[in-house]
Amino acid sequence: MSSITIGDLSWAKPDGQAVFSDLSLSFASERAGLVGRNGVGKTTLLKLLAGELQPRAGHVTLDGTVAMVRQTVHVETGETVASLFGVSEAMSILQRAEAGTASLEELGDADWTLQDRMTAALARVGFAADPNTLLTTLSGGQRTRVGLAAAIFREPDFLLLDEPTNNLDRDGRRAVIDLLAGWRSGAIVVSHDRELLEEMDAIVEMTSLGARRYGGNWSAYRAMKSLELDAAEHDLAHAEKSIAEVKRKAQLAAERKDRRDGAGARKGARGDMPRIVAGMRKNSAEASKGQAVKLAERQLGGARDSLSAAKSRIEVLQPFSIRLPSTGLASGRSVLTLDHVDAGHDPEHPIIRGLSLSIVGPERVAVTGPNGAGKTTLLKLVSGVLEPLRGKVSVQVPHAMLDQTVGILEAEDTILGNFMRLNPQSTENECRATLASFLFRADAALQRVATLSGGQMLRAGLACVLGGPRPPALLVLDEPTNHLDIDSIEAVEAALVAYDGALLVVSHDETFLENIGITRRLELAKEPT
Repeated sequence: MSSITIGDLSWAKPDGQAVFSDLSLSFASERAGLVGRNGVGKTTLLKLLAGELQPRAGHVTLDGTVAMVRQTVHVETGETVASLFGVSEAMSILQRAEAGTASLEELGDADWTLQDRMTAALARVGFAADPNTLLTTLSGGQRTRVGLAAAIFREPDFLLLDEPTNNLDRDGRRAVIDLLAGWRSGAIVVSHDRELLEEMDAIVEMTSLGARRYGGNWSAYRAMKSLELDAAEHDLAHAEKSIAEVKRKAQLAAERKDRRDGAGARKGARGDMPRIVAGMRKNSAEASKGQAVKLAERQLGGARDSLSAAKSRIEVLQPFSIRLPSTGLASGRSVLTLDHVDAGHDPEHPIIRGLSLSIVGPERVAVTGPNGAGKTTLLKLVSGVLEPLRGKVSVQVPHAMLDQTVGILEAEDTILGNFMRLNPQSTENECRATLASFLFRADAALQRVATLSGGQMLRAGLACVLGGPRPPALLVLDEPTNHLDIDSIEAVEAALVAYDGALLVVSHDETFLENIGITRRLELAKEPT
């Protein structure tokens, strides 16, 4: 039976900074989801399993074959679909055979089932392409699908997939999810796509402390994490209670000791006790007091250790939650109207044709459709970045847009500086209080935006836009979960659940759309070419 075993595995960056240490795991012929915050080493681990990197220490033992599909498929000029499959020469032989120019030796070597097997592999990822198609003519999502088809074409014992649904539209995501749902060999999948993770047999969580395996799919993993959170909260409460009890008992003991010592001192001062007995009592009292102090210190130290351990578990497991000021948006208020709008950069071939749309009150509208259907174009119309070719766009309430780069923030300014610029009516204390509620506490609020991770940047953007005294009544979001880890996605979800305005969201992430309470969908169709 095929397997992958890693023992005491360590890897560090070229500058010596450790990414992970002493990692031990095993994988059988199963589908395992690899999750964790960005930067903990998930992609690095895949590269070590594929043999593309060598460990600093420890070992990887592989019983079987692997095929890895990267998050972004890089291509060279002139490369074709056949190149990615690794069958360029075999396809050339078939083409010469069809043209009648192949040698007898080539005819003997010809793989007559090759094209049918390639077509079948592409069909499993919901795509069709001629083997001679240049990869440079395909979109990023299409290249990802071809790369995945090329991997399964080789029939490996293990698929190693790095964010396989990240750049795909809804149809592409569905094809990958269906493929893995029916995959019967091994697969190790780095992903933040919770719908995809529901098809896993196990979840492996990587943290700065190591890796831990959970049996079952994403829902089973979350249920177990919820139990761990409950246990950590119970331990935290118990540790805090223990510290209070130790301090209370120590105080009572000290007070009783002081009363006894005071009584003894007064008796000695009256001359009722021989001097030698008084001295012995004094020495005994001091020794007893020293022992009591040491006991109290040990008990207090133990309770503090328990408190520290419980708090560290709470910090890892505690979900993000927040309260926001109200937008004051009434349920019947007209928010947005598009009336028979054409839009695009070519008046003769608009991307959007005759689109009409209205949003009233705090509706939450998801814009969906295949890549190239005009979803981002629609958001640019609403935000005023793009003027319609025909028709009218009217936004009747204050609004804000957060694109994938969170361009509303100035990269060289701090988070606090951006907040104060966008909310000039707020005091610095009010700004800091709001940023703290978005987990940018104390000096964290002084980080330059350019140094933030993708999840931190989006959280900072949401804080600056939604955390002011009166948030905008309409928030427009373009693929907000792309390239974010699951902790960051859940933080974004929590902020949007707390927001009471209208939403217009482009996203292919069905779990995200469900969690933020989408009330209506606008499906855009791609114009035929």
